[in-house]
Amino acid sequence: MRVTAKSDYALRALVELAAARQADTGGDLRENPVSAEELGRLQDIPHGFLQAILSDLRRAGIVASRRGKTGGWTLARAADAITVADVLRAVDGPLVSVYDVRPESVDYNERAAVLQHVWIASRAALRRVMDAVTIADLVAGHLPGDVHELTLDSDAWEPR
Repeated sequence: MRVTAKSDYALRALVELAAARQADTGGDLRENPVSAEELGRLQDIPHGFLQAILSDLRRAGIVASRRGKTGGWTLARAADAITVADVLRAVDGPLVSVYDVRPESVDYNERAAVLQHVWIASRAALRRVMDAVTIADLVAGHLPGDVHELTLDSDAWEPR
């Protein structure tokens, strides 16, 4: 899997938006819209690129925008209801594709047919991680147990 700058920037912007939510005295969440300029400054994201990313996220129902003096960007749903996979799909499309075709649609001859199973298994493995981690997890600075466990394997940190 290759993580694009677009996906990385989208996740970093969402972490900032989630962190901007504050509980009021009644325990309810109060939205604090954040301007695109501020998001870009906080995470060192180029403004034009960020605007395109925010548009993709808005189309996917992940963020909402508010105009005016107190306007800006907010999460459209709770941070614990937005997964890393949701974000990757919104800005970059399917988690796994083979020359822009979904793995279940790839057609090989009999000798190479097992490759389709490799792509399907790869997608399943990515889903186990990307669908398990939410924006709330990222803001809290912790990962679900199964995902965290994967990071404890020293081999996971070795470049190949």
